[in-house]
Amino acid sequence: MSEPEPSQVVLRAQRGDRDAVEALVRRYLRPAYLVALSVVRVPVDAEDVAQEAVAMAMQQLESCREPARFPAWLMANVRNRALNKLAATKVRARYADTVLREEGVANDSERLLLREALLAALEVLTPQQREVVLLHDLEGWTHPEIALALGLSEANSRQVLSVSRRALRVALQRTEEVS
Repeated sequence: MSEPEPSQVVLRAQRGDRDAVEALVRRYLRPAYLVALSVVRVPVDAEDVAQEAVAMAMQQLESCREPARFPAWLMANVRNRALNKLAATKVRARYADTVLREEGVANDSERLLLREALLAALEVLTPQQREVVLLHDLEGWTHPEIALALGLSEANSRQVLSVSRRALRVALQRTEEVS
């Protein structure tokens, strides 16, 4: 059974259908988190931003005048909130390093090194490139979904992903050479 179009779910949610609201939250909370993470780069902050943005979007759903553009409307809201959070807090990078080190105590050291290398490699990407990579590779979004959510063409989404992956490979190779 295929999922209903997002616009149909939005219309039902706007009419007060609680199941539709729940479906929207389930479908878009993780992608919202990934978009926020691509900006703030701190998992705890990204969770906060995503939860706040999704909760606010559900409260203000009637202000989404084009239900078919709901993903783009939500992701723009997430991105703006994330940028505001980033601007308000200058100590995020130090905090992220601390969290990673603390997690490393309980986890396998190789996993921690790989995670640190991946986070460092993501830093070479632009915010848009990080968003496309995280939505596609971690969340499994298709290029049409990414294009709609980020306001890109499908071709541009594919190009951004390709360029981003090349940049990540180069960054990760540099990390291996230094190790």
